[in-house]
Amino acid sequence: MTPEGKVEAIAELQREGCAVAMVGDGVNGAPALSRADLGVAIGGGTDVAVEVGDVILIRDDPRDVAVALKIGRRIVRQIRQNLAWAFAYNVVLIPLATLGVLYPVYAGLAMAMSSISVTGWSLTLAKYRP
Repeated sequence: MTPEGKVEAIAELQREGCAVAMVGDGVNGAPALSRADLGVAIGGGTDVAVEVGDVILIRDDPRDVAVALKIGRRIVRQIRQNLAWAFAYNVVLIPLATLGVLYPVYAGLAMAMSSISVTGWSLTLAKYRP
């Protein structure tokens, strides 16, 4: 398929409401990589592909695309979890401190613990192996 054909195919899918990911090395696909909702550049490809890709795979193994998607989902899940816990701390403890039910220092300590727990849970991503 020509580079223009790839861009048109992606545009057609997007008009139909599809989210489109394009994987390529950039030799003929750099315009399509930049047009896609998610451009995945194979690391051994051209410099253009590396510049326009949203995700750059270091190895030339196409199976790494699935791994990158799994890691991305895990990261988004962790972000949501961190936000939920931080929100819960703030929704419960700050009003208690404001009303005088909880000594404000304890609310401050809880907020600090919230930051520590968010950091700790985020660090577990370093051990994640899909």
